[in-house]
Amino acid sequence: MITELRHRDPLLFWIGAAHLLALLVCTLLSISDTRLILGINPWIKPMKFLVSIPIFLWSVAWFMPEARPDARMRAVIRWTIGLAMALEAICIILQAARGTTSHYNVATAFDATIFNLMGIGVLVNTIAMAIFLWLLRRDTPPRRDGYLWGIRLGTVIFILGSIEGALMIMNGAHTIGAPDGGSGLPLVNWSTSSGDLRVAHFFGIHTLQVLPLLGFVTNSRNLVAAASILGLAAIGGLLWMASHGRPLIAM
Repeated sequence: MITELRHRDPLLFWIGAAHLLALLVCTLLSISDTRLILGINPWIKPMKFLVSIPIFLWSVAWFMPEARPDARMRAVIRWTIGLAMALEAICIILQAARGTTSHYNVATAFDATIFNLMGIGVLVNTIAMAIFLWLLRRDTPPRRDGYLWGIRLGTVIFILGSIEGALMIMNGAHTIGAPDGGSGLPLVNWSTSSGDLRVAHFFGIHTLQVLPLLGFVTNSRNLVAAASILGLAAIGGLLWMASHGRPLIAM
């Protein structure tokens, strides 16, 4: 499978692999680092992103052969999302090393610049994924109907999940009803005392993996469409909960 993934898109494969190497380094650094940022080890946040980003990059790499054979546009997509995600990871790692937050940090001109760079990276990545959606082939062989529609609908919901991140920017924090940094669930650190916009964002962007897998296993376009509707309803519900200050799991 690794060989096939590397064959489908070598650039995205190696950028994803570089993120996993960075994950190993951050994990080792976290063991001896006793500092806390908003109550947690500073390397936890980079580690979360260094898991999520390779999953995203490798998903697009796997789906790339399903796009129309337009070499120039494929290159635009792979280079854009690869560099945008690398920039995101570098900014988060840099701020963790400095012992401060990366998101919504405008305490100094340097911190504001880092945050703005991250925002630009996410915006550019979202645009690139919209181009990828447009580039996906329109011909759908019956034997691959569910899988291809899983990719298309998964990409649509991914884009919506990325746009939902704008709500966090307008809110100036991940949480609603309390400042960032309170009690949270293990690893993901989603708030257990207030609404957390990251929950809907997480499920939105990772639909990109769920729907194609469902379509591949079932080969049912109707089932994928139904799952998409249910998924959007669930994500909308999670967003409603967060906007009203309600945590996913209260503790």
